[in-house]
Amino acid sequence: MKIGIVGLGLIGGSMAKAYRAYSDEHDCDFKIYAYNRSRAILDFSILSGVVDGELNNETIPECDIIFVSLYPEASIEYMVRNAPLFAEKTVVMDLCGTKREICRVGFELAEQHNFTFIGGHPMAGTHNSGYKYSKATMFRGAPMVIVPPVFDDIRLLDNIKKLLLPAGFGRFSVTNADDHDRIIAFTSQLAHVVSNAYVKSPTATVHKGFSAGSYKDMTRVAWLNEVMWTELFFENKEPLLFELDSIINSLSEYRDALADGDKEKMKNLLRDGRLAKEQIDG
Repeated sequence: MKIGIVGLGLIGGSMAKAYRAYSDEHDCDFKIYAYNRSRAILDFSILSGVVDGELNNETIPECDIIFVSLYPEASIEYMVRNAPLFAEKTVVMDLCGTKREICRVGFELAEQHNFTFIGGHPMAGTHNSGYKYSKATMFRGAPMVIVPPVFDDIRLLDNIKKLLLPAGFGRFSVTNADDHDRIIAFTSQLAHVVSNAYVKSPTATVHKGFSAGSYKDMTRVAWLNEVMWTELFFENKEPLLFELDSIINSLSEYRDALADGDKEKMKNLLRDGRLAKEQIDG
């Protein structure tokens, strides 16, 4: 199998390392080609034995699957520029955090140039970014969200799962781009906004010695890549605005109960939240 990786950051680098580790462990004849804006990172990945060579005009048509792991706008630009080079056998999968625009463009390009495009979102990562933090086990047991062009092509979905086997995903969810972005606004983007805002309290500067699991859980994703997340937030503006308005309204209820000295209302609000958690997570 021949694999192309576009962008050797945290996600793309981890994908390259996962396929290399699987290839070495199972004695598979994998060839991994990569493109990266920084030539130094690409050269290092080749010298270290993770990548076999450069993903370019000659190697792009040879690939069975190409992972596009750039920021959304850059991913779209790459696909538009290279679509004529993608072979009919090639599956092109983006690994971006939003899906509506990139899937719209990807599906159109696939129809025009006769290749297969699949939207993909691995639900894994860390607060660090860059190739140095990538690892072969990043996706092991993690969920993978897939946005296919159609939902009833069982052979296509089965082929995608086989192509992704070396990454080690634990489960697959199949959805459409609109539902993906609506849900991800709640499960991921809102959490990053809230965490980032939470640490701006002046009290945060004196937390040492007074914080434990709750603080660590709340602040883990405050340490983020602001360039990438700004692009993701604006790509998904309306769903994220809905989630922000929802949590602002809820927080106002807690604040009002406290300010009014209404213990009964506070107790009810806390109870409702606990019951919601129990119902959602079983």
